[in-house]
Amino acid sequence: MSFSRVDVIGVPMDLGADRRGVDMGPSAVRYAGLNAAIERLGITTVDHGNIPVRVVESASPEEANAKYLPIIAESCALLADLVDEVVRAGNFPLVLGGDHSIAMGTLAGISRARGRAPGVIWVDAHGDINTPITSPSGNVHGMPVHFALEAHSIAPERIVFIGLRDVDEGEKRAIKELGVRAFTMSDIDRTGMANVIAEALSIACDGPGSLHVSFDMDGIDPTEAPGVGTPVRGGLSYREAHLLMEAVAASGALGSLEITEINPILDHMNQTAILAVELVLSALGKTTL
Repeated sequence: MSFSRVDVIGVPMDLGADRRGVDMGPSAVRYAGLNAAIERLGITTVDHGNIPVRVVESASPEEANAKYLPIIAESCALLADLVDEVVRAGNFPLVLGGDHSIAMGTLAGISRARGRAPGVIWVDAHGDINTPITSPSGNVHGMPVHFALEAHSIAPERIVFIGLRDVDEGEKRAIKELGVRAFTMSDIDRTGMANVIAEALSIACDGPGSLHVSFDMDGIDPTEAPGVGTPVRGGLSYREAHLLMEAVAASGALGSLEITEINPILDHMNQTAILAVELVLSALGKTTL
């Protein structure tokens, strides 16, 4: 599937996480040359700027088991409306986070525009499928899969986790009970990334534009992506991450993409944002030859 226009949407959200700084993620990715790099692929880029997000100082955590959820939902509703508009216009939404709670808005917009839940490849060190009851922290960036399932924005049989290595007990139960296909790093070690990708695409893809990739940069090993809020050793390598995005591009099924959890405060020379741009380009079809 070729892309004629990419619509960039920033969501400077950090209300879903404990550690501050991921609200600057969209700026870091833009500073890394995202728009110009996409244009060099011959793709028109339209940048919609950032979705409004209330700063944490103006809000109260309200519910301790799902902190700031009402105001996170406000921004996610605005995001959903814009993503819906972009998809209905036949364009490609590229959403830049912000913490991973923003996926609730992205997925709501995609499913509304397409009239069905997309297939999803969810790249992450964490399961992000906690409920307010099972979450040890109450941080909503650990719950977007749960809330998206609850809203029917995704279907459990068409979501695939890749890169898991830090999963809470409640999440383990939910993944097993729902029958969600989940590849841990141990699975990748045993099976090989190419085989994991092939199976993931067979589950999540159902024709052109049917696939959404939600890429938390902490899915990559912190040696390659140090600028994330919740790093976990033993993640995807640089080449494994690119192989995934290259395969996604070759599948012809990619219809939307989001990159989340970049924290410039913890980064080194914008390394993580630069890698994010490279991965976006691979997903959009950039090849070596």
